[in-house]
Order: sequence, then structure tokens, then C-alpha cells
Amino acid sequence: MFDSPLSASAYEVLGVTPGTDDDELRRAYRARLREAHPDTGGDAAVFIRVQRAWELIGTPAGRASYDRTRSGADEWRAPEPARTDTRPRPKTSGEAGAWRRARYVALLEEWAGESIPDPYAPSLVRAAPRALRRLLADALAEEGTAHAMAGLGMGFTLWHGIATGPASAGDDPDAEHRLDHVILGPSGLYGVMSADFGGVVGFRRGEITGPSLGHRAPVTDLLAQIRSVARAARVTFSGAIVVLPDDDLSMPSTPLGSIRGLPVFVVRRSILPTLLRQGLPGTRVIGGNELFDIRTRLRHSIRHL
Repeated sequence: MFDSPLSASAYEVLGVTPGTDDDELRRAYRARLREAHPDTGGDAAVFIRVQRAWELIGTPAGRASYDRTRSGADEWRAPEPARTDTRPRPKTSGEAGAWRRARYVALLEEWAGESIPDPYAPSLVRAAPRALRRLLADALAEEGTAHAMAGLGMGFTLWHGIATGPASAGDDPDAEHRLDHVILGPSGLYGVMSADFGGVVGFRRGEITGPSLGHRAPVTDLLAQIRSVARAARVTFSGAIVVLPDDDLSMPSTPLGSIRGLPVFVVRRSILPTLLRQGLPGTRVIGGNELFDIRTRLRHSIRHL
């Protein structure tokens, strides 16, 4: 919730500055808690953020640790190549987050008007336009999901950064004609979107809602991306999954029902591997020769950005 390029800092959530003394910080926390409490007409999502902010900076030790973390940008840099591991791994193609990272750096330099030696410097990221910070946040989300799925085992096949078709005339030149992940395993075939909206989200009529989403319709976009891949490969998907940072969801997994014939779920990143191994409720299990056939079709049709 607070380590995203999109999110407000714990100090900003409490309405204070990093130089605020401990007594003033405590008073600000209590005031914000009263304002945001749902029983007094406040917003439940804000109430959760206020509580989490206090957990991070409410003690001198916690505050010192948070300040040290906040001053660095290691968590935003591209991940180092994984060390050699003898455990069986899923078959994987494509590079999670690569397209968005490259796009972020290119647009950041265009915005700054010069080459930038460290595009992940915290002060620079925080000053960048929200559209650029969103690119970086979603790149980090893709990488986080890929890392979570890396231990699924050799029974699974993963594709990252899938092209879903060329841009059409009149499209936004920055539109992303892509699907973040396709996952094939014994529990089914899933199209997956990794996202970070910078705060707690809600749901309404089969769509994700929240003050930070603007006009975005993530579920609608994901279903369109899945249909494009399904048509090209001539396969049928078992379900659609939107993966969000753990702190941005009040429940580990939220089913949104069957939308256009496809079960849709919004899940915390940490529980995604477990759900994929077990299978999600109401989704079609794939096995035997069908699994082999689907894998072959996808391998022949999927293109990476």
C-alpha cells in the first residue's frame, strides 16, 4: 500500500510531514482515525490506510525503519537474474514487466528533456506525472506476480507480456495491446492481469472500483485481452484473474461471478500460487491430451512484446 510509486506516504495519509514530532504524529493519527471511521460516516478504505500508516510509523523504531526504506529505491529497480535453482520450475516464456519498464524510462526522459542516469531515484519518481508512475507500478506488479508463480512446478506453463493485436487507427498511441500473463496447468487455463492502483479497491457490478482508477475498467480490459488470445490460439480459457498487492484487498480472494461466460476473480498476490494449484471455484479443469493440445496451440500463436 505504501511501497508503490502511486501511493501516498504514511506521513501524507496522516496529514503530517516527516519532521513532525511523536506527540503531534499521535494526535494526527487519532484525528484521522475519527474522520475516517465508517461508523461516523467515513470511508472504510481510508480507515484501513490510516491504520496501516500508524503501524508503519507509530513507534520510533518503526518510523526509523520506514524512513530508511523510503529513502532508497532498490525495491523499484529491475530484479536481478534469479540464481540457479535445482527445484523443478514451470516452463516460462517472455519477460514480465519489461515492456512497461522500457516505456516508463523512455517517457520519463521525454518528460525530463534529457537522459536520466537513475530513473528509479525516489525524488524523481515521486515528481513524475501519474501516468508514468502508473507504468512503473504496473511493471512492478507484473514482476511480483511472475516471482510468486515461479515455484508452481513443472506441471505449469507461463507466458508473460503477450501481444494481443496491433493498434488500430485512432487508438491512443500509448495503449497497451497486451495481456500480462497466461497460465496453463492441471487446474485450468487462465488469463491474468497484474495491477497496482495505489490503494484499497472495491467492486461494483463485476468491475473493480476505487478513487485511484479514474476511467479505467480493468475487468473489461482483461476480458477483451483474453478473447484476443483465445481467438488466435483457438482455445477456451477457464477463468480470468486480476492480481493486486495484498494490502489493496480486504479479502484474499473475491469472485466477481461469470462475466460473458468466464469466471472472474480478484486475488491477493500471495495466495495466487495456492489457488492455481487447487483450482478456482467454478472453473474448468484441463488434463490429459487436452492440456498438451492447448499448450501446443498457445506456443504456436503467442507473440511477446
